[in-house]
Amino acid sequence: MGDSVEKFTEATGIKEVVKFVAGEDCGCNERKDKLNALFPRRQPLCMTEEEYNWWTAFRDKNSTEIMPDETNHIAQMYTRLFQRKKIYHPCHCNPKAWQEMINHLNYIWDTYQ
Repeated sequence: MGDSVEKFTEATGIKEVVKFVAGEDCGCNERKDKLNALFPRRQPLCMTEEEYNWWTAFRDKNSTEIMPDETNHIAQMYTRLFQRKKIYHPCHCNPKAWQEMINHLNYIWDTYQ
């Protein structure tokens, strides 16, 4: 969270104004460290070999349709890899949510390539 706030304040010029008013040591680094400690950004977990192989086969299928058993598998993988407390299983009527999940899982898969 602290890194995100820092990026925002740098992009908007707020950080420069604060440094001009408060001086070079405005306490920004300490605040950033505290925010990072309070609100850590969770990094996704690594795919297991089984998940990697399943996702490879799913991608190779090149189908625009997701079968019901595939939705369950995708939801379980997404929940585990992104450390959600509850299985995230969007409604079938929301293809945008499914595409977002697939994009996130593809991002993890791509890191192995």
